[in-house]
Amino acid sequence: MSLIPVTILTGFLGSGKTTLLKRVLHESHGMKIAVIENEFGEENIDTDILKTESKEQILQMSNGCICCTIREDLREALQLLAAKRRKGMVDFERIVIETTGLADPGPVAQTFFMDEEIAETYLIDSIITLVDAKHAGQQLDTRQEARRQVGFADQIFLSKTDLVSEADKDALVHRLKHMNPRAPIRAVHFGDVPLKDVFDLRGFNLNATLNIDPDFLKEEGHDHAHVHDEHCGHDHDHVHDENCGHDHGHDHEHGEHCNHPHHHHHDDDVKSFVYRADKAFDPAKLEDFLGAIVNIYGPRMLRYKGVLAMKGTDRKVIFQGVHQLMGSDLGPEWAADERRQSKMVFIGIDLPQDILRQGLDQCVVEG
Repeated sequence: MSLIPVTILTGFLGSGKTTLLKRVLHESHGMKIAVIENEFGEENIDTDILKTESKEQILQMSNGCICCTIREDLREALQLLAAKRRKGMVDFERIVIETTGLADPGPVAQTFFMDEEIAETYLIDSIITLVDAKHAGQQLDTRQEARRQVGFADQIFLSKTDLVSEADKDALVHRLKHMNPRAPIRAVHFGDVPLKDVFDLRGFNLNATLNIDPDFLKEEGHDHAHVHDEHCGHDHDHVHDENCGHDHGHDHEHGEHCNHPHHHHHDDDVKSFVYRADKAFDPAKLEDFLGAIVNIYGPRMLRYKGVLAMKGTDRKVIFQGVHQLMGSDLGPEWAADERRQSKMVFIGIDLPQDILRQGLDQCVVEG
């Protein structure tokens, strides 16, 4: 039996999560979706979606969807839903988890890696973060949870853009890309998102591409040529042109010297950086170094991914992780005319770039 895909939905109050969930639960879309409402913390879910006094309740909606509210353990709720599905008591094809009140999606994502029974039943598809354009600046300035939500995202939906100026919207997009260059950003109106843009994003796939928004590498005076691929299959991300005519041994730290007229530099603790190497990695050295880094900085590492050239194999090596949990897999062979360049992106809280860069430099094969 194939694994059940899971979408984790996060975002601050007022960002449009409830509107999106209402559409999932009530619209005639023909999908069989189970929505799990996480009621941790003081923020209660909208009572017009669910009214319940019990610890756990599963409601069947008129369009075939299921709504499950939990106040205890997410793992137990997932096991309960899976057991009821096996017995034919409920029917669903995918799950959406709203992390209401549990602002950090990290522990939710980790549940699907750490528990064997859950891992054999479910598969994370993506983490989607809704951002309220009107209030995002203040939230990002004052609440680390809001910054972490951006860092974890595979897709960012920007709501309430009609309430801000174009210049303010551009500045916010610039800031979000600086924090997380691998998540496409799309403006949505009142959380009204086509469901095809919500599901099957495959943000947790170990695929052979590393998608980084091309504008992340764009600075005044360094105008690179980029390929912008809107329709590259399931990974709704962007492709950075390999042959942009510049030698990036390392990518520019975006934003440090940016001369955009309305882009103010925010020193967010959630930052991202990209590392590239034109020489192959020594597998043993790299494994030791990444193991040590994850051991020390794991709690501060939100998302990271790499497509690597390794000594001793003609195939790409793909790795990614959330916090301390890291996985890798062999990808396809490098094409004969393809440049064997390793690329990594790290998104985290105050990560020591110098230590990471120097350590990675020492893992490449000399000569």
